[in-house]
Amino acid sequence: MSSLYRAPRGTFDILPEEHVYWKYVEDKAAFWCRLYGYRPLSMPIFEDAQVFTRAVGGATDIVDKEMYVFQDKGGQDLALRAEGTAPVCRAYLEHGMFNLAQPVKLYYIGPTFRYERPQAGRYRQHHQFGYEALGEADPVLDAEVIEMAWRLFLSLGLSGVSIQLNSIGCKTCRPRFLEVLRQHYSVHAENVCADCKGRLARNPLRLLDCKKDYCRELAEAAPKTLDYLCDDCRSHFESVRDYLEKLSIPFHLNHRLVRGLDYYTRTVFEVEPEEMGGQSSLGGGGRYDDLIETLGGRPTPAVGFAAGLERIVLNLKKQNPGIPPLPGPVAYVAYLGQEAKTEAVRLTSELRKDGLAVIMATGDKSLKAQMRHADSLGSSCVVILGREEIQNRTAVVRDMSSGEQRTVAEGDLANVLECRKHPT
Repeated sequence: MSSLYRAPRGTFDILPEEHVYWKYVEDKAAFWCRLYGYRPLSMPIFEDAQVFTRAVGGATDIVDKEMYVFQDKGGQDLALRAEGTAPVCRAYLEHGMFNLAQPVKLYYIGPTFRYERPQAGRYRQHHQFGYEALGEADPVLDAEVIEMAWRLFLSLGLSGVSIQLNSIGCKTCRPRFLEVLRQHYSVHAENVCADCKGRLARNPLRLLDCKKDYCRELAEAAPKTLDYLCDDCRSHFESVRDYLEKLSIPFHLNHRLVRGLDYYTRTVFEVEPEEMGGQSSLGGGGRYDDLIETLGGRPTPAVGFAAGLERIVLNLKKQNPGIPPLPGPVAYVAYLGQEAKTEAVRLTSELRKDGLAVIMATGDKSLKAQMRHADSLGSSCVVILGREEIQNRTAVVRDMSSGEQRTVAEGDLANVLECRKHPT
């Protein structure tokens, strides 16, 4: 029987059997963040809409087409979280983190929302993991952020991953590059796609990011940002490259890489899998030295990275690197008769108090049916209670893999199960 209601288009349920992938990625992400000194931050699901319109830029697809904006009952314009970096910067300012020792290192994991055409690895609600280092301009931080992303994806077991790297300059040198870029495209303005016609007038840097065939050819022949960097930006980028080489982090220079958000300055990078394509990026980031000032703070350099968990999970399923399963229950408590069932309730509660993951049978199933249920749950053993066990204050412990069973005194049961939980 089909359900009357379905998850909204562009959203999906993460079923219990899928959580093995999500927990695997989230645990790895949290591990590397702790290793590099990043602390967790949780932000609201919605923000003042201006946090995004000011930070992300009015000439981006996110602001123009994709944000979920609504008015609350007080008439304030709010927006569901469209990306993670701008809210992190808002929190940095609101809570006076600029008074702390710099850089302040933060990471987050949570849902984001964009109204876009759903496709593989891209949804209207997706989950983003990101980390940000705020308050330091040293290019060694750029290299550290890139190294951390590289180590994360290697630790997940993904192969064929590459780092795409570029510098898009700063507000000092970028205007000259944009002028030359407009000149390059103006000759072909009638032939570019509709989106690029708008970008040519409003946001020419995004011309380099178009995926349409004709526009891609124009972008390949376009001037390169690296040829127009000012001395400071050139020196910064050379240092980033030197550090990455010192760290043995492989990277490919990609002059078409600009990222999709207006707040980026200088270093930009993306992590891509072996299979290239319009939606292939596993994650990306870069430096955004002007963003906090745009939100009302003092000039504050910053750099960060973000990745979509859905796309990572999609690639894990494709490559199947052998993800460890989520642990099943240590034991399943079965019973024979109502008297044993009552005793099983007490025993199960006691075992859980001892920190053991135990599931108890329910209903009036036969012992055979209870054993099948235990097997389907992945329980490593079954604790069986009957009239004799109640009288003797014992329980029968049956190993589900070997079929062997033994009688254990109730007082020793927790220790026996604990040993099964941590076998030597």
